[in-house]
Amino acid sequence: MHADLSPVIAATSQWLVRAYPASGGALACALCEVQARQAVTVAARLRYPTPLDVALLGVAGPGGSARLDGITGADGAGSADRGEDAWRTWVDEVVASWAVCLLTDPALAASAVGASGGTAAEFGRLLAPDETDLRAAVLLRHPDLVAAVAELHHAQLVERLGPGRTLVA
Repeated sequence: MHADLSPVIAATSQWLVRAYPASGGALACALCEVQARQAVTVAARLRYPTPLDVALLGVAGPGGSARLDGITGADGAGSADRGEDAWRTWVDEVVASWAVCLLTDPALAASAVGASGGTAAEFGRLLAPDETDLRAAVLLRHPDLVAAVAELHHAQLVERLGPGRTLVA
């Protein structure tokens, strides 16, 4: 089932690392991408938990990055006319929002990984980033910088995770 989520996971991860890029070279870029992909994978599993949800996603599509691009000021229209940004149509706004919530709130991330059927070993860079991981994804994990995206669907994520979670003011 989760393999069918791969276009959304790839596109949404790509959008996140372009909107909040790593600094520090190739290793930092790779570490930032891994963290984004882990957060997006957990978010996508929560958003589309059943085979029917995944099938409906395949029919209807996730919605694209236009609203996210507007919120962050990312330029998603630059090469769209030439078809170079077709991947942006597979970006899921809710998944992106939930992913940045997970990247900025360790307790929420732990709850989400458990609810998604994941393990700490599978999502180690999301749940227990070391100093190198944190430096690589400093923009992606900065609560103030990602707040506009996180706030879009934070309440729905907390609701999806069930009782016992409260909104952080």
